[in-house]
Amino acid sequence: MHATTTPDGTRIAYQVGGSGPPLLLLSGQASSHTWWNGVRDELAAAHTTVTMDYRGTGASDKPDTPHSTPGFAEDAVAVLDALGITQADVYGTSMGGRVAQWLAARYPGRVRRLVLGCTSPGGVHAVERADDVRRSLAQPDPAANRQALLELMYTPDWLRREPGPYWTLGDPDMPPHSRRGHLRASARHDAWDALPGIAAPTLVLHGGDDRLNPAANAPLLAERIPGARLHVIPGARHAYFEEFRDVAGPLVEAFLAAERHA
Repeated sequence: MHATTTPDGTRIAYQVGGSGPPLLLLSGQASSHTWWNGVRDELAAAHTTVTMDYRGTGASDKPDTPHSTPGFAEDAVAVLDALGITQADVYGTSMGGRVAQWLAARYPGRVRRLVLGCTSPGGVHAVERADDVRRSLAQPDPAANRQALLELMYTPDWLRREPGPYWTLGDPDMPPHSRRGHLRASARHDAWDALPGIAAPTLVLHGGDDRLNPAANAPLLAERIPGARLHVIPGARHAYFEEFRDVAGPLVEAFLAAERHA
């Protein structure tokens, strides 16, 4: 584990693994780098993977200050700078996809190719989750809340076969102020006006049965980002990248390798 300090003095922890062209992996809301544990080794077989603990998570500092998706993108740039990486492929899922949108829009020279998974443009144009989903995640019973989140992440078949651990349920050690900060950052995300300025070749991936971040957001992103490709994986839920790795992994690898082999 390594760390760098951002311009505002916050210590951001990051991790490096594998070998090959650099690939920055951006996790979901309220999650540390462990979000990627289920697929990290597969991605590291062909890439030098770079993950980070968002401020408020993992081994990073947890300042009680406002968080935002553009701010998380600034932290990601600080990590790339610390590693001397001038340009990387970027793969962001869920809130990490929102962060990746800002990274690609505001730092076009730093992003070679962009993968946006199970994410949304935010703001008034986004398709919000249904009320019953919101209620299921707001239950006062922690066990019921956790079960609801598991069922939004994975199919019943996966949950029967895989006993865990489940890395996509968030960082359990986050302080309450950090958890609130992440929630506000994700909820206030709105990159709609910035999306047409993304120049990096972009692949948009989504699970067809994703109700946590409705699949209807995927075509919105693909239509808004010039030349973006879209692939919806039938039957997949929010954690498509883990449960449906046999589909998603080759799609991502082929997309990232295409230009190098051209």
